[in-house]
Parts: sequence; structure tokens; C-alpha cells
Amino acid sequence: MRDPNPQTIYLKDYTVPEYLIHSVALNFTLDDENTLVSSRLTLSRNPASQSRDTSLTLSGENLKLMRINLDDGNDLSKDQYLQTQDSLIINAVPQQQRFVLSIENAINPKANTALEGLYLSNGMLCTQCEAEGFRKITYFLDRPDVMTLFTTTLVGDKDRYPVLLSNGNKIAQGELSDNRHWVTWEDPFNKPCYLFALVAGQLECIADRFTTQSGRDIDLQIFVEKHDIDKCDHAMESLKNAMHWDEQVYGREYDLDLYMIVAVSHFNMGAMENKGLNVFNTKFVLARPDTATDFDYEHIEAVIGHEYFHNWTGNRITCRDWFQLSLKEGFTVFRDQEFTGDRTSKAVKRIEDVNMLRTRQFAEDAGPLAHPIRPDAYIEINNFYTLTVYEKGAEVVRMIRTLVGAEGFRKGSDLYFERHDGQAVTCDDFVSAMEAANDIDLTQFRRWYAQAGTPLLTARQHYDPSAQTLTLTISQSCPPTPGQAVKEPLHIPVTVGLLNKDGSVAPCKLQDGDQACDEVILQLTQSEQAFIFEGLAEQPVVSILRGFSAPVKLVMERSLEESAFLLSYDSDTFNRWEAGQQLAGQIIMGLIADLQNGRGMHVNPIMINAFKQVLEQPWDDLSYFSLLLNLPSETYLAEQMQVVDVEAIHAAREFVTLALAEQLQTQLQALYLNNHRDESGKFDAGAIGRRRIKNTCLSYLSKLENKDIHHLSQQQFNTAKNMTDQMAALTVIVNNPHPAKQQCLDSFYRQWQAEALVIDKWFTLQASNSMPDTFATVQALMQHPAFDLKNPNRVRSLIGAFSQSNPLHFHASNGQGYQFLTDQIIALNTLNPQIASRMVGALTAWRRYDEGRQALMKAQLERIITTEAISKDVYEVASKSLIYKAD
Repeated sequence: MRDPNPQTIYLKDYTVPEYLIHSVALNFTLDDENTLVSSRLTLSRNPASQSRDTSLTLSGENLKLMRINLDDGNDLSKDQYLQTQDSLIINAVPQQQRFVLSIENAINPKANTALEGLYLSNGMLCTQCEAEGFRKITYFLDRPDVMTLFTTTLVGDKDRYPVLLSNGNKIAQGELSDNRHWVTWEDPFNKPCYLFALVAGQLECIADRFTTQSGRDIDLQIFVEKHDIDKCDHAMESLKNAMHWDEQVYGREYDLDLYMIVAVSHFNMGAMENKGLNVFNTKFVLARPDTATDFDYEHIEAVIGHEYFHNWTGNRITCRDWFQLSLKEGFTVFRDQEFTGDRTSKAVKRIEDVNMLRTRQFAEDAGPLAHPIRPDAYIEINNFYTLTVYEKGAEVVRMIRTLVGAEGFRKGSDLYFERHDGQAVTCDDFVSAMEAANDIDLTQFRRWYAQAGTPLLTARQHYDPSAQTLTLTISQSCPPTPGQAVKEPLHIPVTVGLLNKDGSVAPCKLQDGDQACDEVILQLTQSEQAFIFEGLAEQPVVSILRGFSAPVKLVMERSLEESAFLLSYDSDTFNRWEAGQQLAGQIIMGLIADLQNGRGMHVNPIMINAFKQVLEQPWDDLSYFSLLLNLPSETYLAEQMQVVDVEAIHAAREFVTLALAEQLQTQLQALYLNNHRDESGKFDAGAIGRRRIKNTCLSYLSKLENKDIHHLSQQQFNTAKNMTDQMAALTVIVNNPHPAKQQCLDSFYRQWQAEALVIDKWFTLQASNSMPDTFATVQALMQHPAFDLKNPNRVRSLIGAFSQSNPLHFHASNGQGYQFLTDQIIALNTLNPQIASRMVGALTAWRRYDEGRQALMKAQLERIITTEAISKDVYEVASKSLIYKAD
């Protein structure tokens, strides 16, 4: 049964470890159902500990203990230790010198459906130890501030486990009797046990080399199952690109002789940065032009980069405790965002990141699970691998870079690496390095780490023609969040530019400030501040929060005409896109009000004309061009409503989409035809941009529902030689009443049934489409032979896509979507609590809907927390969602 009072862990209660583990020698005798693990730990009392307890407590879960030995003496008897459900307590250990503790235990990888610790993934043994999975392998001090030298020996059958991998460098190998072999790996760098990795199985390898800036040759290896060996080239190039970029931008060189990546099909996360042996979800390694979209290619490079960058921002310097998770994740997400921007389009990358932040992380900030990027408490740490810790954490790092400048940020990061290499540290240590390197006081800025919620900025402007000044008054506030009723003012960088009425750049000259420039960074530190710009012969148009310089909500009165003007002329690529979003958003929200009040809908011609003007301009960056034509998503529009009306949002947005397609059909068709060509296998910016703008046009045109357009989409589907074009065509076919919908779906499945990642797309497309029969389709797909509840990718592709990416049908007023999701959460709870808890998120914003839906969602949350043997992962999310009430 579930613990009725699960323990809450608090940051304020942190104490240093009582013991240190200086080194550990691990030996694994591998078997799918009975792996034997022996560990030889060299320990000592931690001189920094104030505890007087003479016992040693090690973490351990689901382990079959076989023997314990202290200092190579006699095995300990049962009265000398206590084994509990989650720990091993040895009554008395030496206090004045180092001592050796040897432990033997057995585990069953095949029975480990939670995919934490050592488990079986599609026939291969692999590990996932972050955050607290190592305790499911053997007894240990499973905390990130215990850093240890690891030596690992793997023993296994040569046919069953021909490849034996672990962290570090391979130092020895040999043959044994009865068709077994062994390999010993040594990691020369201290690391916490969450960075331990083991992989064993029947794998193929592609290899390459990278020469560092100091002239060292690094062997690079990617291991995959045999049938996937032809999908690794892009991942290898991505790794080399990341290694080169980190040397050039941060001066960071790789430190081992070997860097390995393994792709596994059953994985709870995207990837894991284990030292020297990264374990990846196949989704972020495998790519071939006919099986992976442009989006997949970009994200593979980003995730490969992310895990590689962790070698310094996460491995060489790690977290003191799990409350500091954003120390490594926020900084590393920022690094991978910049890497992708440099490799692709900075404008597109920034918009995509902000779009995701505002639609998903802002919702997290506004809900019952809101928490600072450095949380104060948790029940289950796996629940805090959140958008707040990762993406908002990256925005906080970005704001520091904005405040100190690019050169200052490099000085600060250099000092951080120099000060803390080989240590487990805190977020404050990172900020302190930035302060010391730049002689800046970030005391107030630190509140970003401690305060939850999304700040609200309200901007007002007043132009004085006689004084030729513009006064921009900005106020800040932040709504109450769980445990934080009162918020203090934050230190917020607000980047501002000014435009003249003809669209040219107006000078930014602050009163009593430096000389005029194209834009300025205002430092907002008070609840309200006024900034005066001088030397303005006419009232300018204000472009505020350029580049999305802070993760805030901005309220500033603008007319539709002013938004259309900024869409045409703003020189800041983010704000130009944002102006289009604001223009479309205002019009769609007006149509929603019309629907709710029984009025007819009419699209303001300002919007048609603004989009027409965008279509008629020449564009070098076609990917950016396509983003300018995209309407705000239904999820983003829902975030703008006090009470979400999913039907009205969908109807209004579809109405605007159709109006644009009808009014701009000629331009959209011409643009489609001009960019429709076969460039399969080409991933330069031009080819990607042409595919992107072409498929944006096809999406609009598909709303016209005439035979010619039906033919156009089906022809693209039938002739496409790359997954980007094929999926784009299938998407418009499935999301509209196309006569060949089922025929195309069946054809796609037959073509790709052997490619698991492509079939994930097939499931997602059907689960997230807006057609009336979607829920029945989802129910039927649950019984499909290709669906597997034990596979996280498959769960996310069907159950996750339906509940998180299909608001229209998930929030059906009869509650069938809520009951369906709860059924799956309860089923998943016994298999994989991590994945089950992430599925609960779709129910957590229940208070934002009408009373009927509130009652239906609340009933399902109550059903979840009263379920027998509910996991603490699921219980924490569901119970907090029921308790919290926003003011």
C-alpha cells in the first residue's frame, strides 16, 4: 500500500554526508533475470560532518542482499546490520581511518519495468541512475555530493552480451570458461553515482575520431541495434559539431580518450549524460532522410549537444543536492540553445524556445505545481525534472548573459570552471563566479532562483512633444504561488528599441544616460520605474522586451494598427514575430467573445492585409518567414483566458485560418509551387526553409477543402521522398475531411511498420487531430498490435499526445477524455511511476475550466490518490493539484 504520509525533503535540512566513498570497484555478473553485483567501497568519515552517529546508512531498493564484509574480515552477522525497505544500516564502522566495505547483492533487470537502475530494454541491459536509480543496483551513498572513483568489471555470455560498456576508459579484457568474457572500465574522474552507466547486449558500432584544439585524438563510438546502423551518421556529425563548438565558445575540451553513445528504445528521458557513456532514447540518435523530419534532425543535434555539454556543466562540476538541479540543467539548456542557434537560424531557434516556454512553462508557473528553479521541497525528485528547472532555468542564465554581456559571461564561466572543477556545488556558486568576474552585484537577481511564478510587466508610455521626450513606465508584479503568497521585486533586464513612423530606427537616448544607440537594456529593479528617452522629434513606436529579454508576461496597450506596423517594420526578429502573434491573438480572442455571445464572426481586414504584406516581401530566412505566417496555437490562446473555452478557441482559430486561406489563396499557391521540389537528403538552411514554407502554405490551403487541394496534398504524400514532406502531407490529410484519409494512414503504416520511431509519429498524428472521431480512434489504437504500454515513447506518442496536444477532444464536456487518461495513469503506475506521474499533468489545471469540467477532472484526481498502492511520484502531483487553490 501507499505510504499515507510520504516524506517531504526540504532544502533547509541539507547536511553534508556523514561518510565519503573514495573509490568503488564494481563487478557485475550479468543475467537478464539474476544479475549478481559485488561492490568494494573504500570509505572514511567525512571530517566536515557534525554527526556523532557511528552507524553507516546506505540507500538501496529492491535488492536481494547476499553478504556484507568489513575490512576483509568475517562476513557481518544479521545482528550487525539492519536491512529496511530502502536502506542498509551497518551498526558500527571505523571512525578514525579509511575502511573497506564489500557487499554482494542480486537484482532482476527483466522485472524492472520502471526503467530505473539496471533494466532490460528490447533485449539489452542498460541503466538509468539519475536521479536516484543507482540505489536499485547496489547499496550506496546515493546522493550527488558523494563523488567517487569508479572501476567497473562486467562479466557476461559472449553470445548474449557481446558488447560490454561502462564509464571511462577500457583498461582490461579477457576470456573465461563456459563462453563468457569480461571487460574492466576505469573512470579517472570522481563522479556521483547518478552518472554511472552500464550497457550490455548485441550492438553494432559506428566509429570516428575527433582531434581536440590541443591535438589529442578522441575515439568516438555510437552503438545501436544492427537494423539501425544506417541511421547514425547525423548523430556522429552532431557530436563532432558540439565538441568543436564547445572548444570555440567556452574553451572546453573533452577529457577522456573515448566518447560513447548508446541508443535504447525503452527510456524514460531523452538522454543521459553519464560520464563518457551517454545513454540515449533512440528518438534522439536515429535519423535518415526518409524516416526523420527536419525537426528530428535539428533536435537530434540539440540533444547530442546538450549531453556532450554536460561533460563540463554537470559532470566535471555537478550539483551539491537535487534542489540545485537547474545549476546543471539550466546552464546546459542555455548552451544547447545557443549551439542550435549558431548551427541553424538564431531567430527561429529563439522563437521556438520562447513559444514552448510561454505555452507550457508559464502554465506550470500558474498552476498547483509551480516552484522556483531551485525548489525548496519535494516528495519525489523525479517530479522536478520540469520545464521550470530546465527552460526557465535557461532563461535565468540568459538574463545573466544579457546583464554582463557576452564577453563578461565568458569570463564568468571561465572562473566558474576554474573554481569548481571536480566539485559538487550550488546555484549560488555559479552566480558568485559571474559577480566576481564582472564586478557586479547580483544579490537582487538571486531572487529568480527562489521565487516561483511568472512576473507580469505592465508598460505605459507618454510622449511629450514640447520636451521631445518619451516616458516609459514599467511596473512589475508576480501572482502568489504555492507556499509563496508575497513576492519581492526582481532584477529584470528589459531590452527596448524605438521606431519612427516610417519604420526607420529612432535613437535610444536615456535622460542622463550614455550616447544614443539602436536599443537599450533597461534594468528594472523596483515595483515601478520610469525611464525617460530624450531627443525624439516625433512619438516613436516602442519595441519592448526585444529578444524576449526576460521570461515575463507583458501587458502594453497596442492598437491592431500598431501591431501590424511592428509586424512590417520591427528590426528585432523576435518582436516582429511577436507583433504578428499579438495581432492574430487579439483578433481571435475577439472572435471567441463573438461566439460566446451569439454574434457572427468576421475577420478584421487589418489582419488579412498584414499577412498579405508579409507574403509579398522577399525573405532570405524562409524558416523565419514561415513562422511569421503561423497563428498562435490553441494552447497559447487558452493561456490568455481566465476560463478556458476549448470549443470556442478551436472554432475561432479555424475560422481565421480559413479566412486567410480564402483571401490569400493565389499567393499561397504560388509560394507552394515555387518551393515545391525534391531536395531529400539536403539539410542546409535553404532546403529546410523551402520545405517549411511550402508545408505552411499547404496547411492553409488544405482548409479550402476542394478537389484540387485534396489532390495536391495526396500527390505530395504519394511522391514524397523525405519524412518532412510525407508527414506534412499526411497531417493535412488527417486533420481535414479528406476522402483518402484512411487509405493514406493504412499505406503509411504498411510502409513504415518496421520503423518504431516513424510509427510513433503515426500514433501521435491520429491522437492529436481535430476530427470528430478522434476519441474512438484513440481507444482503438490502444488495442493496436504496435502499441505497448511498457514503452515510454509509445505511451507519449498516443496517451501523451491525446491528453496534452489535443485540447478539443481531451476536454470533451462528457469527461470521457479524463476517465480514459486516469485509467491509463493507474495502469502505468504499477509499471512505470515516472511516466505515470508525467501523464497526470494534463489534469492539474482543472480549476481553469468551467464548473462541469472542473467537477469531472477533480473526480478523476480523487480517484487517482485513493487508488491502492499509488506511487509517491503520482501521489505528489495529483494531491498537490487538488489542494492548491489560486487566488
